Amino acid sequence: MNHRQQVPIIYNLFPRLAGTMPDWTGHASRAAEMGFNWLYINSIHYPGFSGSLYAVKHHYRLNPQFLPPGTADDDLGVLEQTLRGFREVGLWPIMDLIINHTSQDCPLIAEHPDWYVYDKSGKVASPFAVDPDDPEKITVWGDLAEIDNEKSADREGLWAYWAELVKRYLRLGFKGFRCDAAYKVPAALWRFLVDEAAGVDPEAMFFAETLGCTEEEALALHDAGLHYFFNSSKWWDFTEPWCLEQHEEFGKIAPSISFPESHDTTRLAADSGGNEAVQRQRYAFAAMFSAGLMMPIGYEFGFRKKLDVVSTRPEDWETEWFDLRTFVSRVNRLKMEQPVLQGEGKLKAVPAEEDVLVLERRSEHAPGQRAWVLVNKAPDRGGEAKLDRLALGPRHSLHRVCRDDAPALEHPARGQPVVLDPAEVVLLMEP
Repeated sequence: MNHRQQVPIIYNLFPRLAGTMPDWTGHASRAAEMGFNWLYINSIHYPGFSGSLYAVKHHYRLNPQFLPPGTADDDLGVLEQTLRGFREVGLWPIMDLIINHTSQDCPLIAEHPDWYVYDKSGKVASPFAVDPDDPEKITVWGDLAEIDNEKSADREGLWAYWAELVKRYLRLGFKGFRCDAAYKVPAALWRFLVDEAAGVDPEAMFFAETLGCTEEEALALHDAGLHYFFNSSKWWDFTEPWCLEQHEEFGKIAPSISFPESHDTTRLAADSGGNEAVQRQRYAFAAMFSAGLMMPIGYEFGFRKKLDVVSTRPEDWETEWFDLRTFVSRVNRLKMEQPVLQGEGKLKAVPAEEDVLVLERRSEHAPGQRAWVLVNKAPDRGGEAKLDRLALGPRHSLHRVCRDDAPALEHPARGQPVVLDPAEVVLLMEP
């Protein structure tokens, strides 16, 4: 099976926390031991004056904070060696592809002024985002300069620059790209880059980041050729209908990837007050909701400090609050082994008790098979799910994936309710 046929299970190595490239190897080995098969590294390029990972000043130089002493003259060589090490332990590397903007002090502004957007005063414009829930909330990134990918007078030269960037980093050893602010880039450009990448590596993959975009902006990418979207299930309360509606609508474009937290969000362990059950719940749910899943570095240990694209340092590595490596490994293995959990699938909410979510899952990878995901919404009390409401066949098995001491599977009687721990997720499957 090639990597495109595999379930994308992504470990996010945040380089500001992980240290220099030689230090990344240990984190990669830990990720591989937990059953991850992709390793996403946030932007590694040389940053502009703000120091933000996402304010790229030089696309072919690396952030000196990630290089071991004395290697600045061969930074791309060090990167190539590091990527080779990732692949040797079974991880496909993903890099950030940031083509909506550069830093405000990027030399390209002087070299190619036609590549940028300008405001009414004639200055290079900064990109901004509008809160889809509150149009009056507008975030402007003043350290960034917006690229004019759609209407540039030198669009051909601009697009050729991005294509060469993609091909160069594929040759260095990357296998995929996280498309930063994908919805702010024309779909035609993504399609062009996907095709250009295929000329170097036919199996190269593109993962679209769409945080904060509207439904219309996401749907506009339907013909962009992107292989996966990151979805918004992290924010679902397990009750409101929007998440299942979005899952069905966006699934027509591309399969999606769930995550319990990301470098853009606060840490779940901080939000929950260190509730380990909630930490397990959200990861298990992400694994069963969509085609793929992603987990950032430190989630397995209950880290609480938010990752910061400017200020995070290796000294911010925290004392372990708990250790979920065994649990994460078990969930990853279950998703890899069970075809009904693979692909975007079809989800349907089944009527259940007030504090319990029951989702029926079907998948094109397992024709005729069904699974039910049972989630106790309450983080502080047990719950109960009655199986007689489900159209169960004569044989079924129940996986208590959140319990480290549970047997691999159980066979509850059809009329017997399943008692759930606080915030527990269980998986009920037909053979």
